[in-house]
Amino acid sequence: MSLRQLLDVPAPAKLNLFLHITGRRADGYHLLQSVFMLIDWCDTLQFERRAGGVISREDIGGSGPALPEQDLVVRAAQALQQATGCEWGAHIALDKQIPQEAGMGGGSSDAASCLLALNRLWGLKLPLEQLMQIGLQLGADVPFFLGGDNAWVEGVGEQLTPIALPAAEFLVLKPPTGASTPKIFQSPALKRDSSCSTIEDFVASASVFNYGHNDLQPVAIDLCPDIKIGLDWLKSQNLSGRMTGSGSALFAPASQANVVNITTLPANWIARSCKNLFEHPLKQWRK
Repeated sequence: MSLRQLLDVPAPAKLNLFLHITGRRADGYHLLQSVFMLIDWCDTLQFERRAGGVISREDIGGSGPALPEQDLVVRAAQALQQATGCEWGAHIALDKQIPQEAGMGGGSSDAASCLLALNRLWGLKLPLEQLMQIGLQLGADVPFFLGGDNAWVEGVGEQLTPIALPAAEFLVLKPPTGASTPKIFQSPALKRDSSCSTIEDFVASASVFNYGHNDLQPVAIDLCPDIKIGLDWLKSQNLSGRMTGSGSALFAPASQANVVNITTLPANWIARSCKNLFEHPLKQWRK
């Protein structure tokens, strides 16, 4: 029996444990170093194979109408069709749980899971290397989610080295406002000359979850004051927090031993306890 549906396909979020900007290329792209870590906060997708080549999409779970970041799902499906000449289509349903404008890679993760799922559903059997090439055209973070492992990240985000991380828990906050990634990277106040680190430096640090800093955070605070409010709140709970990616989500290592009073958060904020993942739940689909 041919495969016609793939249901409950996960698309996990990520946290940037640190983010250093080490330079800038002649074409304007920023050079960075970071560690991307998968967490158990996931979107969920459902796929139904259809004839005729049409790609349709709906939002489920009360997530509302499609937003620009979510359009990456349709773009990923269309890019896979164009790269392979596939004549199949698909209906894709998305239960959006990862917040928008959070720096958690939700749209990129959705696109990566879409590529992996449709590669199976359409029987294309593309190797990971080709999926990576398609993914990079969709966004710099997509190859990470295709790779399947937590990773040391360099270049403009395309140089990935798998890295092992210990199990840990985190409190993740998302204010109702977001931070504009283009405005952050365009700011003349952005620090672009952080010293280069090594994987050895990172692994040898006293705590890998408190290593380094996020160079985007000071600029993001000016653009989105809620980030400062969130950092101050985490400090009031005796937690050491920082922004992930280009924000506005914040995270702090937090175990069950930490007593946190969520009721003191401002209205309309999201707070979620998350665990890190050792690998992407679809890693076996890369073969």
